[in-house]
Amino acid sequence: MAAIIRLSSLCRRGVNPLLYQGSVLARPLAAPPRHQEQPYLLTARIHSSQALNAAAGSKAASLHWTAERALSILLLAMAPIAYSDPCPAVDYSLAAALTLHGHWGIGQVLTDYVHGETKIKMANAGLFLLSTVTFAGLCYFNYNDVGICKAVALLWSK
Repeated sequence: MAAIIRLSSLCRRGVNPLLYQGSVLARPLAAPPRHQEQPYLLTARIHSSQALNAAAGSKAASLHWTAERALSILLLAMAPIAYSDPCPAVDYSLAAALTLHGHWGIGQVLTDYVHGETKIKMANAGLFLLSTVTFAGLCYFNYNDVGICKAVALLWSK
């Protein structure tokens, strides 16, 4: 790519390399102004969606972003703890953290791809139902079976 850019700079100076003439690679990186109405920057075409419920200048979005990152780091820290000391406290902490992590992640997908007021409400209701069932199922598994930590250890042992 750098060689093509270098060759294009030579051609603008009046030097015409033999293989560069009429080649498919002879296209410039940006069209000259006569072929293009107005040059746009790549970032000018990217539109970011604003949060529907957040007020402008609200600190809630920043705090939510920070909480998501803190939970991700907490999950990374819980992995060696769960391996070294599997106990019910770690099992239930993992159940809560994994459910919340999944809830926030799927919530972001819904925010990006679900449009329309009714569809958003239905999708959020489904998400809350899914998260509730997931957390209840993990807690049931922790209480009535071996727990998340020992179940993963059993999967790895075979």
